[in-house]
Amino acid sequence: MAQIEWKQGFSIGIASVDQDHESLIEQINQLYEQLGLPLDIITIEAMLDDLEADISSHFALEELLMQEADFAEYADHKHDHDHLLEQIHDLKFHFAEDPNMGRELLVNSLSGWFGKHFKTYDVRLHNLLG
Repeated sequence: MAQIEWKQGFSIGIASVDQDHESLIEQINQLYEQLGLPLDIITIEAMLDDLEADISSHFALEELLMQEADFAEYADHKHDHDHLLEQIHDLKFHFAEDPNMGRELLVNSLSGWFGKHFKTYDVRLHNLLG
């Protein structure tokens, strides 16, 4: 399982956002560790619920900062946020429907899913706000 390593490039220069990014990476890595253990549906579902709530809260913070800065790419960035939240919801649904298949989906998608957003949208946000 490919865990996400914190990189300084994920930082946008705003302490609250950077702290969220580090915390979310830690949560994803802990979830990866749990997925490598014998299947514990209740624990994984709780971790997914926490991750979804924290991602949603983090996205709301980023969106507020973008609006305050009149960020030209706000609509595209928000669209990606909405898409990522839909994907986490879908991953949770698939895990609930079939935990073994859902575990495979989680293992194969989480790091790329979140890392891509960091490397594209958040880098451009860093260029504006950092």
